[in-house]
Parts: sequence; structure tokens; C-alpha cells
Amino acid sequence: MTAIDPTTLDTEARRQQRFARINKADAWFRVLGLAWVTPILRAAFGDNPRAQAGEIWRLLGVPVLAIAVFIGLWATLAPQVQTSLGAVPGPAQVWEQVGELRADTVREGEREQAFYERQADRNAKHIANGEPDKVRDRVYTGKPTYYDQIWTSIKTVFFGFLIASVVAIPLGIAAGLSATANAALNPLIQIFKPVSPLAWLPIVTMIVSAAYTANDGMFSKSFLISAITVTLCSLWPTLINTALGVSSIDKDLVSVSRVLKMNTYTKITKLVLPSALPLIFTGLRLSLGVGWMVLIAAEMLAQNPGLGKFVWDEFQNGSSQSLARIMVAVFTIGIIGFLLDRVMYALQSMFTFSNNR
Repeated sequence: MTAIDPTTLDTEARRQQRFARINKADAWFRVLGLAWVTPILRAAFGDNPRAQAGEIWRLLGVPVLAIAVFIGLWATLAPQVQTSLGAVPGPAQVWEQVGELRADTVREGEREQAFYERQADRNAKHIANGEPDKVRDRVYTGKPTYYDQIWTSIKTVFFGFLIASVVAIPLGIAAGLSATANAALNPLIQIFKPVSPLAWLPIVTMIVSAAYTANDGMFSKSFLISAITVTLCSLWPTLINTALGVSSIDKDLVSVSRVLKMNTYTKITKLVLPSALPLIFTGLRLSLGVGWMVLIAAEMLAQNPGLGKFVWDEFQNGSSQSLARIMVAVFTIGIIGFLLDRVMYALQSMFTFSNNR
């Protein structure tokens, strides 16, 4: 009988440990949209390189090829389409405007810094001359940069999304636990769920303008109008999925809760929520996606600060660079929407044990 070399066993054990770590990391690679990293790591450590090469091609090569074909078709066909603002910009012109928007941000930052430096010098002179009553601290009121408008839109969508979640999750739990509550909420859901943000926006604008009269409050009127419009349009997926998740929990678990005489709070926190979390997070992901789409339309129509207003302003501007800048905004909106979904996906992976991705 041939003896097994202990060194070989040790090497194989380390190899299996590496593959186990790769498998563990694979779940997070998938969450982050980096599933192609796993076969690269497997191939690097000698796990059937030919099979891993096929996976790398499917997960990385095919998407890269599709993007390359898209860019090629875009670059070829765009100059052939003439609009009132000139030819449709190709990838090179759009990328050039990315740099221009970045340069605009840097220039605006320099102007802001110069403004505060002048103000500080002026106030210092007033104090040195014994005129403290002439000291003034003013806030810089230059135009918002492209990055400022991105940040405004992100803050607005998250605020509206949080309000929608606070409203929708309790109502969904009530509808899932009680047939009476479900019967009461169902007609309202069916009526208001299909309503466009363009219909909600004038109503919200009038109500907020009438109820929020302070000019120096915590939030501006434009911020509240956009956020509440997001709330009204995005709460329905969370409400519906929460109700479905709660109503679908194992009936045996419900029977156990009755036997143990759990109170309502304990039943919800220890039984209902853990069982319904996968569907609740599915609803939250859908709601955030809907809210992001709604926000851009609301900002564009109401001329509230954000990416939607940037798109509309560039359309109205009508310069030779406007169309390219609008396309930069389109890609920005899409990329941010993808990242928002990945954030919710990561949270879902952290708080649930569902393998259903």
C-alpha cells in the first residue's frame, strides 16, 4: 500500500480552503455586479482553467463585446441623424462634455473659494478699523454645478423613499395579517397605484405651497414637492410585496404563535418580519427604482433642482453642446439607478438568508 505524502495533503487542504473562500466571496461579487471575478480567481488557482475560461467569456467577454458593438453603432449612426441642435453627438463628443462638466465644477469651486476669501478679508478690515457692525457673513449663491444637482437628486429620492417605506411597510404588515385590513386597503391600492407622477405633481405643489409657508425652514419647498411626489408613486411596490410576504408565511408558524400566546409586537418582530423580509426587500428595491424614475420627471416638470432640471435647462439652452450634455445626464441617471439597486441588493443580502437573487 502506497503511503500518502503529508505535503501533498497539506497542499490540497490549502487549495480547498482557497476555493472555499472564493465561493464565500462569490455571493458578494454577485451583489456588486462582479460575478466575473469568481471564475478568474478559480482559473488563477488551477480549477479547470478551460471551464473557467468559458465562464469568464460569458460573464465578462460577452457584456464587454455588447458594449463595444453598441458604442461602434452609436459612433457610426449618430452623425447621420440631424436635429435642430445639430448632429446627434457620438461617444467622443459625449465624453468631451463629461470633462467640460468636471471643469465647470472646478471653476465654480474656485469662484466660491475666492468669494469667501474676499469676504473674510473685508470683514477683517472692518474689525481692524473698529467697525464690527459692518461685518457681514453671506452665503455664496453661485449656480449649482452638475455634481451639486446629482447630490440634490440623490438626497431627494432617498428622503421620499424613506417616507414611502415608513408608510408602506406597516400598512403592508396590517394587510397581510388581517383580511379586513386587506379588504380596506386593496381598493385604494388599485386606484392610486397607476396614477402618473405628472398627475400628482400639481396637487402636491399646491398643498405644499399652502401648508409650508416658511422661507427659512429645514427643507425648501422644491425639495418637499419632489420628495412627496416620489413618496406617492413609490410606496405601492413595497406595500404590495410586504402584504404578500406576510400573508405567505408558514401557517404552522402562525399556529405556534397562538400556542405560545405571543402578543402582537412579538409576533411581528420575531415571526412575521423575518419570514417576510425577502419579499419586503424585493418591494423596497422596486420602490427605489420607481422613485428614481419619478423624481427625474418631477424635477423636469416642476423645474425643481436636480438632474431633471439640468436636462430641461440644457434642452432649453439649445447650444451646440446641449445634446451631448443631455446624453451625459442620461448615462448618469442610468448608472445611479444601477448603483441604487446594488445598494438595496447588498442590504437584502445582509439581512436575509434567501438564495433567490
